Amino acid sequence: MLTLSRRVFVLGVGLACLILVPSIGRAQNTAAGVHTPTKGSPERKAIMDALREGDKNNFDKPVVYMVNYLKVHNGWAWTDVTPVDDKGHALAEGEQALLHFENGKWVSKDLSKVADDPNDPLGAEDPSPRYIKNVLKVYPEAPADIFPKRTK
Repeated sequence: MLTLSRRVFVLGVGLACLILVPSIGRAQNTAAGVHTPTKGSPERKAIMDALREGDKNNFDKPVVYMVNYLKVHNGWAWTDVTPVDDKGHALAEGEQALLHFENGKWVSKDLSKVADDPNDPLGAEDPSPRYIKNVLKVYPEAPADIFPKRTK
């Protein structure tokens, strides 16, 4: 049987865990350097789940994403994925997304807010440096190092 002082200690440790563990998870998502979450990692799964949530009305079957590009930094992610079925067959063309870690979950940001540029007709379909510059005008807090580098 635990003494009163040990019960208080155990209770204190338990409360500390409840308070600290969620904040540690957030710190890892926001303080880690630019990186690509490994396949099967909780971070990557959470990002893909956020994309699936946004695509849930676009497909009549479960969607898996073939990840062509994924970079995460300071709670922001840029991804280029191709939705595929369980056999690996493409269900649609690739899609790019900007996501932000908010209130404990990844949220897709609205790229329709990015101004159309007549000198960059492909826009989000093939993000050029000009398009990325326009994304950063709308979302200036997103770190530039998550976006793909192009030589043009």
